[in-house]
Amino acid sequence: MSKAFTRENDEAEDDLPAEQRLPASSKNYITPGGWLRLKDELYQLVNKERPEVVQIVNWAASNGDRSENGDYLYGKRRLREIDRRIRFLTKRLELAEVVDPEAREATDQVFFSATVLIARGDGSEQLLRIVGVDEIDLSRGHISWISPIARTLIKAREGDTVLFRGPDGDEDIEILEVRYEKIS
Repeated sequence: MSKAFTRENDEAEDDLPAEQRLPASSKNYITPGGWLRLKDELYQLVNKERPEVVQIVNWAASNGDRSENGDYLYGKRRLREIDRRIRFLTKRLELAEVVDPEAREATDQVFFSATVLIARGDGSEQLLRIVGVDEIDLSRGHISWISPIARTLIKAREGDTVLFRGPDGDEDIEILEVRYEKIS
């Protein structure tokens, strides 16, 4: 079958790791900083990278035989990747529900965009920030609101001890502090 009649999957969700897939019929909660990063990436792709690649492809196409032209073949592949990412980012931004932690009413209960200081079962302390699926950065303690540990913490209060059923077994986690502050 000709490639002209095959349809690329608009749902890039299938290619995402499980921790970045949105639950069915849920909102795409995101912090203002995460929304800005997605918007900046979309701007960069649409206004800078894509026009540069289109220019290279046009130049390569003008050189003649396209079947053995590496610049042309690579450029066309790169254009497909860019277009796919543009569709993905556009869809994610359309579904985005921006939640500003600084605008939230003060509470000691854990919800989306909370910064939570916890005491793990082994006695160590860990600072976690509950963010959107597109903002995950485990090295900075940014965990997705749909992650197992975040689901365990959500709706619990400062001072509570919750049971986390993780891959390494059950663990008691004490919530030491809950804050709502800017997440960058």
